[in-house]
Amino acid sequence: MIALIVLIIILTLTIPLSIFTVNQQTAAVIERFGKFKRIANAGLNFKIPLIDRVAGKLSLRVQQLDVKVETKTEDNVFLFVVVSVQYLVLPEKIVDAFYKLQNAQAQITSYVFDTVRAQVPSIKLDDVFVAKDDIAQAVKKELDHVMDDFGYGIVGSLVTDIDPDHKVKDSMNEINAAQRLRVAAVEQAEADKIRVVKAAEAEAESKALSGAGIAKQRQAIVDGLRESVSGFQEKVSDVSSQEVMDLVMLTQYYDTLKDVGSGANSNTILIPHGSPGQDEVFNKMRDAIIIGNEASSKNQK
Repeated sequence: MIALIVLIIILTLTIPLSIFTVNQQTAAVIERFGKFKRIANAGLNFKIPLIDRVAGKLSLRVQQLDVKVETKTEDNVFLFVVVSVQYLVLPEKIVDAFYKLQNAQAQITSYVFDTVRAQVPSIKLDDVFVAKDDIAQAVKKELDHVMDDFGYGIVGSLVTDIDPDHKVKDSMNEINAAQRLRVAAVEQAEADKIRVVKAAEAEAESKALSGAGIAKQRQAIVDGLRESVSGFQEKVSDVSSQEVMDLVMLTQYYDTLKDVGSGANSNTILIPHGSPGQDEVFNKMRDAIIIGNEASSKNQK
């Protein structure tokens, strides 16, 4: 009976010390008398009380570390480069990750500083923003090689921010603003040039059309006079072309006087028909129409 009681007491004291749980995506390192014994995975686990102990636990989740590095470019501009590194403990190298490296974040930070300060000083400020993917790739390549020996894998690295000094940023903003204004001025000048050219083309086309209309109008007048002379001669055969032309021009003369004087507010000045200048103009117009009429008659024959 006493032995049973003692056994119950021992079990009561040892069972809680023997049972432990490990969370999901976590690994526990079990040591026996200070020496590595095994890895306990997620779930309910057992150990020998007072002999085995949980030396520590490692998270198997992907972790992120943001490192802010101050450096300078090839053209001596100081800036801050922020690099984000995603890393995790390799499941097959949990022992190495636990025993070989005490502070993984400090190790990663050191290599990020070293890589960034080796890359950026060979790049000009304007090219740093373009080369940020190359910088991130260089960081990942260096960390892959180093951290694998310590049981860590690098999932990826990103340059998340490039922050020059505020004076440099103000200067860059002024330069960008000036460039935008220059481009806008060039575009405005091109638009004005196109507008002037189009206006000139439209004016030239308008003048051409106006000239063609005047030419057609004059040609119609000449054709009408010619037809009038021809029709009159067909009906009155003993009348010469010159006499018919005199009659037509006289008719046109009186029609013009009538149109000029028909306005209510018009002031009409009558010039004698027989003035020397008037007669000369009249004779030239008449002769031109007669010659055109005779040429047309010959062509018809």
